[in-house]
Amino acid sequence: MPIQVLMPALSPTMEKGNLAKWLKKEGETIKSGDVIAEIETDKATMEVEATDEGTLGKILIPEGTADVAVNTPIATILADGESAADLAKAPAPAKPAAEAAPAAAKAEAPAPKSAAPQAVAEPDPEVPAGTEMVTQTIREALRDAMAEEMRRDPDVFIMGEEVAEYQGAYKVTQGLLQEFGDRRVIDTPITEHGFAGIGVGAAMAGLKPIVEFMTFNFAMQAMDQIINSAAKTLYMSGGQMGCSIVFRGPNGAAARVAAQHSQDYSSWYSHVPGLKVVAPYSAADAKGLLKAAIRDPNPVIFLENEVLYGHTGEVPKLDDYVIPIGKARIVRSGSHVTIISWSNGMTYALKAADELAKDGIEAEVIDLRTLRPMDTETIVNSVKKTGRAVTVEEGWAQSGVGAEIAARIMEHAFDYLDAPVTRVSGKDVPMPYAANLEKLALPSAAEVVEAAKAVCYR
Repeated sequence: MPIQVLMPALSPTMEKGNLAKWLKKEGETIKSGDVIAEIETDKATMEVEATDEGTLGKILIPEGTADVAVNTPIATILADGESAADLAKAPAPAKPAAEAAPAAAKAEAPAPKSAAPQAVAEPDPEVPAGTEMVTQTIREALRDAMAEEMRRDPDVFIMGEEVAEYQGAYKVTQGLLQEFGDRRVIDTPITEHGFAGIGVGAAMAGLKPIVEFMTFNFAMQAMDQIINSAAKTLYMSGGQMGCSIVFRGPNGAAARVAAQHSQDYSSWYSHVPGLKVVAPYSAADAKGLLKAAIRDPNPVIFLENEVLYGHTGEVPKLDDYVIPIGKARIVRSGSHVTIISWSNGMTYALKAADELAKDGIEAEVIDLRTLRPMDTETIVNSVKKTGRAVTVEEGWAQSGVGAEIAARIMEHAFDYLDAPVTRVSGKDVPMPYAANLEKLALPSAAEVVEAAKAVCYR
């Protein structure tokens, strides 16, 4: 099929530019990397390089044309064996889906004063009355999500340390090797930088890798691949190249694995344009969101939690249960204070809500589920109702997700607040190894109760 060359962007704010000159003519052979045209704005000039090989079939925008909108098709490249008769088959240009794309970022902004990315997501799928609910552990729900997507799409495969022969370090990939074989369930060497890079390359080539890190602490070796390659590809290619890939594995504290294996990377990844960041708490959300992540055309960081793998929950027994990325869920309704958390932080939030109810304080508990894009609307609507907010996270407070939530509440619901937003977080120290000190370093339900009572002036 003919390949369209799109008008690239020179900067995040560029909306249009001038096509100054064509350096190739129709009918000329083109190799990947050849400079085919020059575009310019009032600030810069850039060469347009071909990303594919073939023949320049048709120039759609003549040289000298001014004010060509970004992502407008400017030429068509014919692959080997194609002719001018195939030009009509050229696809319509896809709209970039990543948050990093300039048009998407502009459309999602809630107000001119705020550049924070906003969630645009459909509500959870309807579960028909009478649907059978299956009790599963979170590791089983994750396994089923991957198996279903691998059956659905032959381009999906999983790679990582011990995912095949050993059935996964935490048994999340149990049975996948037996069903799909070693071409789609791939054991890798202990080199995160290497196999993450292979996964990114495979995604750029059109496959849909699931890259498992034995723990996201080890993914620090792969930061360059995740941030500079996967997250920025769509933007830096002017929307011409995507990277549909899921990076998944346990994140945050486990139990006595000390400072280097206990870090929470929620705020690290949610800081980066071009990434979507998911952190589920329940088994049903783990399954539905992982299926959505695998289908997403953009790179998704899927943060699991080792402590939660064995927790059970009810999962709808449906042929295709998919939860949209970017939508929070109100787990418990209340009217006195809003408690916002995600992943294992929900454990403390829900326990605290039970304790607060004994004292007549009804807490509304929100499970964010997705950290980027963040569902600001659900948070703000709840705070407008309760007038108070407490955030709960296992990560450190400085530059944490709780700080971002507090800032958004201040921007969008300041006049509704009856008390300052309060954060409950991990203590500002590397995680201790000793069990008693580890417990003190993590948040607790008692701290959440104390914070909620403080904002309620009780």
